Amino acid sequence: MGPRLADVSARARLAGPDEGIGPDELALATRNHGLPLEALRYDVTPPGLHYVLTHYDIPYVPEDAPWGLTLGGRVRRPLRLTMADLRTYPAVTTRVTLECAGNGRALLNPRPVSQPWLVEAVGTADWTGVPLRLLLADAGVGGEAVDVVFTGADHGVERGVEQDYQRALPLDVAAGTEPEVLVAYEMNGAPLPPQHGRPLRLVVPGWYGMAHVKWLCDITVTDAPFTGFQHTVAYRLRHGPEDEGEPVTRIAPRALVVPPGFPDFMSRARVVRSGPVPLEGRAWSGRAPIVSVEVSTDDGGTWQEAHLDADNRHRWAWRRWRCTWTATPGEHVLGVRATDAEGHTQPLDQPWNRGGFANNLVQKVPVLCLDRDG
Repeated sequence: MGPRLADVSARARLAGPDEGIGPDELALATRNHGLPLEALRYDVTPPGLHYVLTHYDIPYVPEDAPWGLTLGGRVRRPLRLTMADLRTYPAVTTRVTLECAGNGRALLNPRPVSQPWLVEAVGTADWTGVPLRLLLADAGVGGEAVDVVFTGADHGVERGVEQDYQRALPLDVAAGTEPEVLVAYEMNGAPLPPQHGRPLRLVVPGWYGMAHVKWLCDITVTDAPFTGFQHTVAYRLRHGPEDEGEPVTRIAPRALVVPPGFPDFMSRARVVRSGPVPLEGRAWSGRAPIVSVEVSTDDGGTWQEAHLDADNRHRWAWRRWRCTWTATPGEHVLGVRATDAEGHTQPLDQPWNRGGFANNLVQKVPVLCLDRDG
């Protein structure tokens, strides 16, 4: 990590250290994009529709460029691995839903200063790579190890601090099997696209997107808890300026509905005809499997159980849900909420935090129903 640049990014310093992405980085919003909610119909999201968030510049890595991954620190046998070396390990493919930790922050009031996501910062892909536990086993992790630190090749200035993007995982998570963390080199059966981390990225099933370090170039095992910027300053659930906060980790349950009917661009509502209206969407949780999805058509006044698809082979990916709404003429507000096997469910009123993180507020969709015979 480079020196502190006190003369850079005055606006960011004024905003305080609580948000993962500050005002000086909002210019990056044009390269960040979310998932069109119509794409929830895909089991696996095409890479161009999958949400993207970059903290700094996307490193340019030509397809034929050599790339090395170092694994060192508190290990007995430091490793220097080429892409060819990584492909000698058993390949594992896991379907994983990634969600930005700030997804939904634009729905909070007051709105935290950062990337203004509504609910579109999500996507699901089949990720192929090497289980991290195998690399750690080959390196021989020392008995004093505590954290595993991951460094990406993206580099920039945040809150006046020049830095590489770095995150850490506790050793038991990094070396565990549930979830099994991947050092991934393919997305949906093809090499990683540049915006998704070419040539290597971390995939941590069940964790918010900040943990999935892209353009991965170094792994370091440490004997003390990691205190880097993205770990102890950013991505913490803080409720006040003096609050040290809790770290953002696993994904809270969420369900989304594919907007029904067609849009009215003046009112921003969806328009449907009276009678049976099929509704569908996806639900996921990084804490426990989804066990139920409920739908409301009267702004949370009453709820009806939706049908969850029986296919639950992909523990770390979203599940499809469906139901039929008998729509009556007038104005309605659709809502959908998910509950997981540990009893976590979505709130109607979201507790506020300074970074707008882990906001799983129930989605609301205004709908105008027209008389079919009118």
